[in-house]
Amino acid sequence: MARADQTPITLRIVIEQPVPGVLHSLQAKDGAPLDAKASQAGEALVFDVPVLLAPGPRLSGDQVQREGPERRFVYVRIGQLAGDAASPWSRRMKIDIHDIAPELLAKAASGAVIETVVGGTAADGTPAAAMLRPLARRLG
Repeated sequence: MARADQTPITLRIVIEQPVPGVLHSLQAKDGAPLDAKASQAGEALVFDVPVLLAPGPRLSGDQVQREGPERRFVYVRIGQLAGDAASPWSRRMKIDIHDIAPELLAKAASGAVIETVVGGTAADGTPAAAMLRPLARRLG
């Protein structure tokens, strides 16, 4: 539940051109996979992440991870980590959210959804993983 100084907002993670058939999921703070899904033919995967926005701005929530006093990010689990024991991959995407522009956060506080778009396939044709820089960040 949000405290009085927190506003619930929605961040949308869009994974463009994921490797078909590979399971992806959000990761909760306890490490469990959430909302697992796989692309059938390379269509985008979309995950909506509920986040609490507080002055600062500070972002928190069940899927928001933190490193140090400033850095906030969301993990997307891939393959085995997303719940597919037969997958040859066991990876995570790390998508920073602490660097979202204040004007986008202000619009999200008024009900807009912020979309962060990342690529889903690495140059070698395997699922993209590690820290991914957004291809785009926009209102959805």
